[in-house]
Amino acid sequence: MNMITTIKDDALLQKVSAFLWAEADLLDGKNYDAWLALWLKDGMYTLPIGDTEDFDNALNLCHDNDKMRRERIKRFQQGFSISSAPPAKTIRTVSRFVITHVEGDEVTVTSAEHVIEDKFGRQRVWAANMTHTLVMATDGFKIRTKVVRLLNSDGMLNSFSYLF
Repeated sequence: MNMITTIKDDALLQKVSAFLWAEADLLDGKNYDAWLALWLKDGMYTLPIGDTEDFDNALNLCHDNDKMRRERIKRFQQGFSISSAPPAKTIRTVSRFVITHVEGDEVTVTSAEHVIEDKFGRQRVWAANMTHTLVMATDGFKIRTKVVRLLNSDGMLNSFSYLF
């Protein structure tokens, strides 16, 4: 693993961290339209089951392209999904940012996420390792890929009325 050692790399890490914290805030606030605007049109949002890397040919909790992300958000916003009536409240913490690859305008970063969900007066805790591939644009970063690996993705899961 390469350790961040230069001031330039530290500045990039700070910008990436701030972006991922802002993304978490949008999701906790259910500001889904702003969250959708963070994505590249060809971006993919994936919650795999187990350790697979071949997301296109494996069963995933979700593997959403632009159309599917928008459809999922539409169901959340319109309340047509049984899992989103009522929507859960969430508070998430994102930490342990490590830039693993930089090439041209593309940055790959891993991080850890804890999500506290409150629904029907019951709280649940979810933990995940995340990998984002971000593209640097003139107006900030855009998400090319987001892979969220829940620690218990191959165990018994309940329905989710939010995004990770």
